[in-house]
Amino acid sequence: MTRGSTLSVHRLPHCPGPSGRAAIPALPEQPRPCSPPVRTAAATATATTRATGVRTAAPAHAVSVATGLALFNALPADEARAVLLACLHSPRWARRVADHRPYPTVDALLAAADEAAYDLGPADLAGALAAEALPPLPPGTYEAAHTALRAAHAAYEARFGHVFVIYLGDTPAGEMLDRLLEGIRSRLTNDPEEERVIAAEELRRLAGGRMLSRLTGTPDGTTSHDGAGRGA
Repeated sequence: MTRGSTLSVHRLPHCPGPSGRAAIPALPEQPRPCSPPVRTAAATATATTRATGVRTAAPAHAVSVATGLALFNALPADEARAVLLACLHSPRWARRVADHRPYPTVDALLAAADEAAYDLGPADLAGALAAEALPPLPPGTYEAAHTALRAAHAAYEARFGHVFVIYLGDTPAGEMLDRLLEGIRSRLTNDPEEERVIAAEELRRLAGGRMLSRLTGTPDGTTSHDGAGRGA
């Protein structure tokens, strides 16, 4: 998906990339690496302290978006790239977004991330998809639901060769299963090129949601990023 190389300070609209590209080849399963979130004010008090896990509950020291952006802008380059790789596992994307710091506003950061994601080629997208996983279902979900999801996802992977990705940041926990099953079943009818475009758009949306989560130190509600969720 290629757009211009100049980064805009305005959020870009959601739009699919051009057609005609080769379909993404079958991808091996592999776990997504765990990368640190942006350090909060409490964490930066000790320069040698690194956070290494994704938070599962809202911490007491959650920060404002503006503060999180300032901390992200001040991170060393390798730490900034690690934060970004936890949002979208594309070294090229992470390097490009990190290298364009500092960002004056969160909108400018998200627009830069969008632009860089639009410019990713098939190989970049294949690598990012290989690091994704299905989101885990909410606790207490019936085993029959897990079985239905496994069966639907197996059919999807057999057809397209990669994990199903979908942005669920605005979906209530009680509706996640229905949204997942509906999404998988409806997208199974796509041809490989159509699905490549849709999957790339979902990755872009996931990356944006994960970035906002890490800027504020709040739970990641975008899902589809925890390797433990694969095959849920």
